[in-house]
Amino acid sequence: MDIKTFGLLAATALNLLQPLPVVADDAPPKSGNPVFDRAVELVVDNFHDASALPRFGATVIREIGSEPLNAASSEARVDKAIDRVLASLQASHTGRFEADTIAYFELADIFRFAIRNEMRRLFPPEGQASYPGIGMIAEPLTGALFVSDVYDGSPAARAGILTGDEILSVDGAPYHEIASFRDKVGRTIEIRLRRKASAEPIAVQVAVERLRPLRTFEKAIEASISVTERKGKRIGYVRLWTLSAPDGLDIVAREMADGRLKDVDGIIVDLRGRWGGGPSDAAELFVGDTPTFRLIPRNGEATLANVRWQRPVVGIIDSGARSGLELFAYALKVNGIPLVGSRTAGALLAGRAYLLPDDSLLEVAVSDAVIGDDVRLEGIGVEPDIPVAFTLPYAAGRDPQRDAAVQEMQRILAGG
Repeated sequence: MDIKTFGLLAATALNLLQPLPVVADDAPPKSGNPVFDRAVELVVDNFHDASALPRFGATVIREIGSEPLNAASSEARVDKAIDRVLASLQASHTGRFEADTIAYFELADIFRFAIRNEMRRLFPPEGQASYPGIGMIAEPLTGALFVSDVYDGSPAARAGILTGDEILSVDGAPYHEIASFRDKVGRTIEIRLRRKASAEPIAVQVAVERLRPLRTFEKAIEASISVTERKGKRIGYVRLWTLSAPDGLDIVAREMADGRLKDVDGIIVDLRGRWGGGPSDAAELFVGDTPTFRLIPRNGEATLANVRWQRPVVGIIDSGARSGLELFAYALKVNGIPLVGSRTAGALLAGRAYLLPDDSLLEVAVSDAVIGDDVRLEGIGVEPDIPVAFTLPYAAGRDPQRDAAVQEMQRILAGG
């Protein structure tokens, strides 16, 4: 999994020139705006660190006092107010997500049990989160939009879109994560890209699909698996986009036990994911001491009961390794497995999702996370053993972090 913050309070225009009431730290005043007030209430009731609430409440009071906030306030005003008060908590796993973003749908699927009573209403008729898209994430940098992630096996990947491509337009209009593809499922759209600075744009035709987030991640994990041969050694690779996908780790385990990764000499585990989540012991797949074993009934069809990789491993990390993926990275590091790339996100808390009155999602950090007796990664992260920088704009699919991981694995397999 791996990752994005809230607010509280109120005053009307008639009250702005009057002293604001003194309110208890745990009960900020109401603004009259139902979305803002509910976000504040959920933070006060559920945020894991009570010592942060006075700062949170003070920020809410300042925010409401700076400009009228009430039931008639514009969406833009409410959005900014919520963002600023949430930011005052200075915590990961705390943010608001709206339905015009891919993150909204991915988190709705990840937190589907937390909002299970509303899933059919939100995603009729089956109640399964899905969105129209092509399997691509974009990041704004220096006034432009660049492709930061292309999910393996996705329509974007099949069309040849590369990490680092500048997005210029979709069907002649500005790019929007959801709106650009709405009502276009089953159709082919044209994306205009720039692969090199100042180069002429190129046009790419991409098929729009209805994507179910966790299933998309499972497919991406499976499609990422590859094997290359270097100097007589077979090096496997897999990218863990998230640990939240129900079958994600099982896909990797099956490939290591009986599939494409079975006979490789070493594996590169790419933790540059999208979301964390997943079991806290996920790294046991690569660092556990228990042996691999199968259950074989009378019909002879074996079932994998436990898989453990005992050959060399190299990990790749960056700020996409967050939450459960960050814990995974830490487990690799303390077990002597080299990590290549850049520092992880420093985002290791436990979050829970709530629906706000406008059906936006509010994620609140509800629990601290401590490794062993006193190790915390929140705000700190995991540092790589082999630092390798990555520059996104116009990368043209080049991946120096993965290249460095392959070099490190070659060194290990050569006995260096």
